[in-house]
Amino acid sequence: MATSAAPVPLIVSPQQLSEMAKSDPSVRILDASWFMPNSPRNGKTEFLSKRIPGAQFLDLDGVASAHELGLKHMMPSGSVFAEACEKFGISQNSSVVLYDTHGVFSSPRALFMFRSFGHTNSSILNGGLPSWENSGLAIESNKPVERERAVYPPPQLNTAAIRDYNQMVTNSALQDGAEIVLDARSRGRFLGTDPEPRPGLSSGHMPNSYSLPFNVFLATQTTSGGASFTVMRPALEIRQALIDAVGEQAVEAIIKGEASVTTTCGSGMTAAVLWLGLTLLNAEKVALYDESWTGYAMRSTSKIEKSV
Repeated sequence: MATSAAPVPLIVSPQQLSEMAKSDPSVRILDASWFMPNSPRNGKTEFLSKRIPGAQFLDLDGVASAHELGLKHMMPSGSVFAEACEKFGISQNSSVVLYDTHGVFSSPRALFMFRSFGHTNSSILNGGLPSWENSGLAIESNKPVERERAVYPPPQLNTAAIRDYNQMVTNSALQDGAEIVLDARSRGRFLGTDPEPRPGLSSGHMPNSYSLPFNVFLATQTTSGGASFTVMRPALEIRQALIDAVGEQAVEAIIKGEASVTTTCGSGMTAAVLWLGLTLLNAEKVALYDESWTGYAMRSTSKIEKSV
């Protein structure tokens, strides 16, 4: 497990990251940008053209495990994670800061991966590359840096952080004592009134789950050039959004550790935004359904509910 005398917080500002990079040679910055398969944008291509100085590109679909249904960006094995860290020049004591080009979108998934493997000295850049650039900080566009290879022993995954299909099916059938399942997809997809972006996949939701679109944990800001980007909302606003979704009593139980939560989304990406928001509220019993809706709905035996 990674150790450090001064672990970084879950979220850092552009100014904080700038100071960290200047004062701590162990800091490693990773661009974890990811786009939906039907998007014309490409994270690696954009990284090569513009990035935070010294950053390297973390391919979330590449640092992953193969899946029987062909699902992407599933949690990697400890050896795959360690190999990626070594290539990036990350040791167990390195400070790692992750960002994306949306603001906050895919970087929480990368942070979830690092934290689930015990690398607690990790955080995301709030507002990502747009916020960094809007703060007037330097941008790099020449050839990306190549770090000297580090040593990173394969870590053990915190298995309590991940839920699988069978666990979700079992939980969805419980009336009492069930984990609270929070679905980060849009409300229309949750209700079954809007289609899924993946062709042929049914929309709807798992029994006994709650709709909590990931964007309610985010605020939109605008750059000086008029482009919009997202940042995490303050903890009090995240708490209120959670209350609006599941009620104050359930939120109290979550924060006190009396209730467990599992977050889910379309493919396991934005479920990590909910995981991050809950973690900022100091909720400890928070897991993520790695397959999420794609894996669940692809199986013909899955029970799908629709509010139509």
